[in-house]
Amino acid sequence: MTRTAASLMIVALLAGCSTLPRDGPSGSNVVKAASTPERTGDYALVDLDFTLSERLKAAPPRSFSTLALASSEAPTDVIGVGDTLAVSIFDPSGSLFGGGSRSSGTPQGGNQTLPPLIVDRNGAVSIPFGGAVNVQGLTPAQASTAVRRALIGKVANPQVIVTLAGNASNTVTVLGDVRNPGRQPLSANSDRILDVIAAAGGSSRSIHDVDVRIQRGGQTYSAPMSVVTTEFNENVRLQRGDQVNLVYKPRRFSSFGAFNAVARSELPPGPLTLAEALSGVGGLDSNLADARSVLVFRFERPEVAQALGIQQPATSRGVPVVYRLNLREGEGFFIASNFQIEPDDLIYAPRAGAAEMRKFFEVVQSITRVVYDVSVTSTLNLN
Repeated sequence: MTRTAASLMIVALLAGCSTLPRDGPSGSNVVKAASTPERTGDYALVDLDFTLSERLKAAPPRSFSTLALASSEAPTDVIGVGDTLAVSIFDPSGSLFGGGSRSSGTPQGGNQTLPPLIVDRNGAVSIPFGGAVNVQGLTPAQASTAVRRALIGKVANPQVIVTLAGNASNTVTVLGDVRNPGRQPLSANSDRILDVIAAAGGSSRSIHDVDVRIQRGGQTYSAPMSVVTTEFNENVRLQRGDQVNLVYKPRRFSSFGAFNAVARSELPPGPLTLAEALSGVGGLDSNLADARSVLVFRFERPEVAQALGIQQPATSRGVPVVYRLNLREGEGFFIASNFQIEPDDLIYAPRAGAAEMRKFFEVVQSITRVVYDVSVTSTLNLN
């Protein structure tokens, strides 16, 4: 019975060998699911050569969203509720602030700097002898004129200087991946987005992994931080009330299959080649990997796929393409050193057929060993 059981188990295993556990699809299964001239498959399968890797490198850079439409020319020195004003009044007659003495028949003027004045919720400040003066929405120069007008009739020819001592209303809010999130003031010489980000301590992340977003009036504008720091028109002027958000979006690629290490890795600043990516995960497992079929799964940009002559229909993420590289040939290493990895790429090395057979026989051996142990145990029990 034990021999019969062993035979039945091995026959069943042989019949179902195609369902043995794998790390992923075999190279032949990847080929079967690819598109052909006769039918449309799940993806396009493209064999890599040096010319193709050069064409990919020469493709136009990926288009990004822009902050240019968010640039504002609104003034950043307009007085608002909560601002603190410094007001100085010069009275030529000297009668307003207790002056008025005469020397050689000439009246001595008086100068008075008022205590700091905070703009109240009605947008006004209280001026001695002038009453409540509305300054909300005015520039400091316009506020000087408004205060002077309020003093006409009390002083013959008052001279008024108003300056913005505390900026509470001309601010933006900086959130997200910055060291010091919070409100940041705007001024005439510090109103661009990089000024505000720097004042908030900047980001601790690589500029290649951060998106900058501006929210204003129900609209959102965004661009990668790497573009904002290199393109002048992206370093836009902000306006009061803007919300600036730095969003961490790590650029990663994944590798699995017959490698010496399986990992999800961060893309470094600058280009990363397939050769560098493979070395970063320890290279191919020499006992398991099929070096003739190193695969890179990618959602390619439609314009790049079209330039390469790929007819695969696009999805919402792009055109699904599998690039295949043969590292059994010496040229493969030159190609791997020229082919650049992009964010969200997936590198896969299927098992070689010999490795799959070895794995199969290991399973068979383990089962026959179990059956043998059961047979010996049964014999000893009968004796």
